[in-house]
Amino acid sequence: MQESTRLASLGRDPQRFGGLVNTPIFRGSTILSSSMAEWEQRKADRAADVPGATTYGRFGTPTTHALEDAIAQLEGGHRAQLFPSGLAAITTVLTGLLRQGDHILVTDSAYGPTRGFLSRVLARFGVETTLYDPRIGAGIAALMRPNTRVVYVESPGSETFEIQDIPAIAEAAHRQGAHVVMDNTWGTPLFYKPFEHGVDVSIQAATKYIVGHSDAMLGIATCTAQTWPLIKQAAQDLGQTTSPDDAYLALRGLRTLGVRLRQHHSAGLEVARWLEGHDAIEAVLHPALPSHPGHALWQRDFLGACGLFSVVLKTTSVQDMHGFVDALQLFGLGVSWGGFESLVIPFTPGGDHTAARWPWRGQALRLHVGLEDPRDLIADLDQALVAMSRRLRAA
Repeated sequence: MQESTRLASLGRDPQRFGGLVNTPIFRGSTILSSSMAEWEQRKADRAADVPGATTYGRFGTPTTHALEDAIAQLEGGHRAQLFPSGLAAITTVLTGLLRQGDHILVTDSAYGPTRGFLSRVLARFGVETTLYDPRIGAGIAALMRPNTRVVYVESPGSETFEIQDIPAIAEAAHRQGAHVVMDNTWGTPLFYKPFEHGVDVSIQAATKYIVGHSDAMLGIATCTAQTWPLIKQAAQDLGQTTSPDDAYLALRGLRTLGVRLRQHHSAGLEVARWLEGHDAIEAVLHPALPSHPGHALWQRDFLGACGLFSVVLKTTSVQDMHGFVDALQLFGLGVSWGGFESLVIPFTPGGDHTAARWPWRGQALRLHVGLEDPRDLIADLDQALVAMSRRLRAA
């Protein structure tokens, strides 16, 4: 089946639920058995890891299991586990794969809270972290150690948008016996197929495009058959569980994911191209633009681009940047992304290596192009840039 058809059908089984086209919301903690024989069978099924088997609400309901099954199939993995947030998925996956004395390689362009968890939490338990340049590719083999257990990748990089050569990194990691963990939130299950490129665990902040409406928090980790028992056990040991209401919102979001992402792709690229030609912009960091340093890798490995990218203004003044943001009418100032709304947030490139190679001088902003008409978004950006340029000329 084509991807759009799969989005409309995965995670649904009307015959199981009285013909209801959507899997219902199953709220519950206690699950009763009608006899000791049924109770023993439920326990045996859970011990054998039968999909959908449960003895207690914390281990899932038909609602959460339906979403897990749908995402695993979309990403091409073995099984998936839900979490209450994207960060919860990241921290649980790393906890499940690492132990005292292990070493992890992490791209220095990774999501800040990921790095914070490693430095503030896992370091206290004897896990050593080395940050690496996201552009390293096969050269990561030189950084591998006998105790390297995980190589963490995020492509594109958070805020700075470097594209990584995941197949080359995975090949080097697997030669050493290390697992490759990827934050695949930007690529989504539609625009990047992680398991076709050597990834062992793919993490989605489903809060973003999968939910798609900025009204639920959710994380998902999709695993290979080898990593699944470790991640599942870690989730249970840490008491990770997800609201069936949030899972239902994500299932609903799946039905329009393809339509929304096509709009995000086209509108984001239209806005990025316009910005690239503006004389008040120093740089546009969008992997689908030919000017992007990682464009060739993006063309090789990705099937599309979402609406998230960064821009650098031609001003070093924080006050000018503040004035530009305050002048915007259609771009909300706030964190997160992946919903229907357009957003802007300033950032300062950081990290042990990123800051050293950051080649631009101006103020940096991350934009999310939502589902508004791109012509209106361009007009909004234009008036804000005009106001900023007037202030610069006056100064």
